[in-house]
Amino acid sequence: MGQDISNLYQLDGRVPVGKAVPFGLQHVLAMFVSNITPIMILAGAIGIDSVTSSMLIQNCMIIAGIGTLVQLYPIWRIGSRLPVVMGISFTFLSLAISIAATQGMGTLMGAVIIGGLVEGTLGLFARYWIKLIPPVVAATVVTAIGFSLLPIGANSFAGGQGAADFGSINNWIVGSITLLTCLLCQVFAKGFLRSLSVLVGLVAGYILALCMGMVDFSGIGSRPILSLPHLLPFTPTFNIGAILSIVAVYLVSATETIGDTSALCNSALKRDPNEREMGAAVSCDGFVSSVSGLFGCTPITSFSQNVGLVAMSGIVNRFTIATGALIMILGGIFPMIGYALTTIPQCVLGGCTLMMFGSILYAGFGMMGRCGSSHRNMVIVSLSLSVGLGFTQATEMFNIFPEIVRTVFANNCVAVVFLLAVILNLVLPKDKAEA
Repeated sequence: MGQDISNLYQLDGRVPVGKAVPFGLQHVLAMFVSNITPIMILAGAIGIDSVTSSMLIQNCMIIAGIGTLVQLYPIWRIGSRLPVVMGISFTFLSLAISIAATQGMGTLMGAVIIGGLVEGTLGLFARYWIKLIPPVVAATVVTAIGFSLLPIGANSFAGGQGAADFGSINNWIVGSITLLTCLLCQVFAKGFLRSLSVLVGLVAGYILALCMGMVDFSGIGSRPILSLPHLLPFTPTFNIGAILSIVAVYLVSATETIGDTSALCNSALKRDPNEREMGAAVSCDGFVSSVSGLFGCTPITSFSQNVGLVAMSGIVNRFTIATGALIMILGGIFPMIGYALTTIPQCVLGGCTLMMFGSILYAGFGMMGRCGSSHRNMVIVSLSLSVGLGFTQATEMFNIFPEIVRTVFANNCVAVVFLLAVILNLVLPKDKAEA
């Protein structure tokens, strides 16, 4: 298959580099801040010095690029061969801070490495457990992922959680113009430009923010031109308690990856993922997370915002997404590139991501529709979502449970929804038509 722009909408086939790079860059911009934020929060919480923090940020960009390439172009049975974009997971953040603060970064990295091997091995044997996740469970999890992302988009729109100017008039103006630009491009543009609606909105919002004095370039001059990744910045040590705690959260990460893979296939490829793809995606999640631990970073996972971007743009070409992965790797090797991307204001990112996150919800609703409206499905979906979304809004409810239960479930509606949906699917009697 030759180089052709129509290949943008096909998994395989080459696309001219000049046409592929803007779409790859669009994926990087959609997830860049979310990728480096967990490391920044962890470093600040436990007092890691600025030099080491900068090095870890570089490493996490490189790891995100490597993980994305493995998903796109599998190594043996590791990688789904789907347009999945990987990044550092928020799911592990609170537990990572707890372990690192009390037992040190070495213990955290040891747990990340071993836990990743456990999740990766679990993915290799997916055929033994994947039947626990029928379409109705996958649809419920995808819908929960969509709902869980909405507050993230809203907080970014307002300037970013904890920002001094949160909800300011400037953030409202820039976020609204960015969102409106994305919407107009999505509705009125055609072909190539329509698929780039998020990038067009982001550029428009960034230019407006620049004109309003909201972009800070003050630190760019202090960045080195070239900096290679640093292997084993912390010497791993292995503590059984820390490992078991991290493994429990890895299971939640696997759930999110399964949901993202289902949403991606259903929304962009118009089919359900097969057993091999699900297991291979989880394997990549785990094994690359172990590599992430070797570079001093917390685990990696699929990024739901990029699933939303694929669903909205229809761009599924692996070569095109791979150009984004290479941009992330270059951003880690050339720190000035990475820093330039960090200057994008949160309100611009929020304006772009609101539509993307909504598209994941839409994909979840579509998956539910294909499952049918039986009484059994209604109970599984409604009870799982109401408990998962409701209970995690009242996190104090979990105070009676041990810390590991609070860490895994109290702030993670996807984990609660998944667990309850699986249990209900196992215990509820099948409808007569299904029996």
